[in-house]
Amino acid sequence: MTPSEAASPKSRRNPWSWVPSLYFAEGIPYVVVMIVSVIMYKRLGISNTQIALYTSWLYLPWVIKPLWSPFVDILKTKRFWIVTMQLIIGAGLAGVALTIPGPNFLKYSLAVLWLLAFSSATHDIAADGFYMLGLSEHDQAWFVGVRSTFYRIAMITGQGLLIMLAGYIETSTGLPPVAVDVRVDPLVTSAPLPHPDSLAFARPVGPMQVLPYPAAVVNIQAFPRSQAAVDSVLAFARGWNRAQGFYEAPGGATTAGGGGAEEPSWWSRVVVVPLESALTNWFGAEIPPAETDGRVGNIGVVYLTLSGAVPPGEEVVVNFGRSSGDNSIMLVEGERFIFTEANGNRPMVAVIQIDKKLRTASEARFLGRSGNIPLAWSITFYVLAGMFLLFFMYHRFMLPYPKTDVPARSGEASNLLAAFGETFVSFFRKKHSGLIIAFLLFYRFGEAQLVKLASPFLLDAQEVGGLALTTGEVGFVYGTVGILSLTIGGLLGGFLAARHGLKYWLWWMVIAINLPNAVYIFLSYTVPDSFLVINLAVAVEQFGYGFGFTAYMLYMIYAAEGEHKTAHFAICTGFMALGMMIPGMFSGWLQDLIGYQHFFVWVLLATIPGFVVTYFIPLDPAFGKKTEEAS
Repeated sequence: MTPSEAASPKSRRNPWSWVPSLYFAEGIPYVVVMIVSVIMYKRLGISNTQIALYTSWLYLPWVIKPLWSPFVDILKTKRFWIVTMQLIIGAGLAGVALTIPGPNFLKYSLAVLWLLAFSSATHDIAADGFYMLGLSEHDQAWFVGVRSTFYRIAMITGQGLLIMLAGYIETSTGLPPVAVDVRVDPLVTSAPLPHPDSLAFARPVGPMQVLPYPAAVVNIQAFPRSQAAVDSVLAFARGWNRAQGFYEAPGGATTAGGGGAEEPSWWSRVVVVPLESALTNWFGAEIPPAETDGRVGNIGVVYLTLSGAVPPGEEVVVNFGRSSGDNSIMLVEGERFIFTEANGNRPMVAVIQIDKKLRTASEARFLGRSGNIPLAWSITFYVLAGMFLLFFMYHRFMLPYPKTDVPARSGEASNLLAAFGETFVSFFRKKHSGLIIAFLLFYRFGEAQLVKLASPFLLDAQEVGGLALTTGEVGFVYGTVGILSLTIGGLLGGFLAARHGLKYWLWWMVIAINLPNAVYIFLSYTVPDSFLVINLAVAVEQFGYGFGFTAYMLYMIYAAEGEHKTAHFAICTGFMALGMMIPGMFSGWLQDLIGYQHFFVWVLLATIPGFVVTYFIPLDPAFGKKTEEAS
């Protein structure tokens, strides 16, 4: 009888009973913290600057993960850490769900997400260690593909199914979408703009809906108007909307309050303000100059209100923007507004302007979409919390009890910490360690900025440079088409690298991970209405990312070779997270300053450091190549 046959059922279980579920549970919180949170905050009205900065900070637990990995070994068993972290992750997901509908949700949800990120990183340490303890060497090799597959399924679930679930709840809990057709013609005469107080909406009896005025078609004459007249209408519309309470500060924070403005810091006065001014002047969105007679594009006004009263304590958020038609017909006021009990019977003012060069007949359709967005995301996170409660209960009983899964004793603990310190220092003593670290930080310098703004770009209204997709459509683009292309690219990269070695394919992989970012330049300048074109563009970028990321992962393995390769690989993953964290922090601020078009051009330029560091890194030409011994 072999030792494995003599093992008790508790010390050795069928790996199929726990390996797939363990790695599915490992992938979900990561994708929630890194990707789902970005889309959620965008739908809840948070600016790109805040989204990129705050969600990039959530990388920090993965950056410093190698520093506390020894304590996971010292304090408790890895099995204990797995089931405990799954319970804490479930509680954290429920905490996010609870904070979303409340005041100051941004501050409180970020605090819970940071706890979630820390718990997820700890779960990663314990799960990867437990995998090696709970399986024989043969089973470890056999199930490596299984664990990767179920981690990928978790990514599909997070980026795709969860986002589509939130999008479905948004649309199903909202009011029916309202369409406003805008017709531009040089032969029509623009109707006079009535004052909002003078409007008499026909409020039908029945379910609540958004009512537009004019109810049929908004006619705008294709003829320029004076700058002063247009500015006057815009100033009135913005003042009216603000006075009626249709706008709210992101995160539920109030904009009113006592006290004067704080004195700007030295950093703000000397660095931030001059830099913002220079970037805006040099690269900001191009504003077409007024004609020599002081005229600009003509405008039209749409009024929107609700057919019934908003219940106390509730709100109706309406997102309004162009869904199809001529890009020369733009929304310049009224992209997102909030109806409450106080203003539900008041009209909101949206202003549509045409390009001053548009002198021929043209059309566009604008849609007003509403939905209970906080409720949709709360339900989504409650679903996730329930999922992790099930994981906790399942793994509490189904994970084996390997005899080697024991915490280190006091003497072993001190030796472990000393050994870890020596191991950590030895990484920086490696030959060419500076070049290795530079590669880990800069290989994805452009991609690290792109990933934070890609989803907001797809969600944003066309008037601010986005593609105006729905939440469900974004879930489909990235969760199905994107993940499938990413997986195919990664598999192809691994196959080719194993066949000819990493060095043979290195430059092709550098090109693949960087140059396809140009598809976002194409999307931002053409603003295609075709969902197929958008999917194809994202597929190209994600395929290139999957293919090019193979070089990054293989080089981390190469850099970790040596006596302490497991610990050194963990240190490499910390630098990998740092390389995503720092560029992501300023990407939203930069995009808000210069617009999507110039930002995506900058992303392409930001790939240059990746090419430069790749040229200098040390790499054995035989690394990764299939040898006779391996075959």
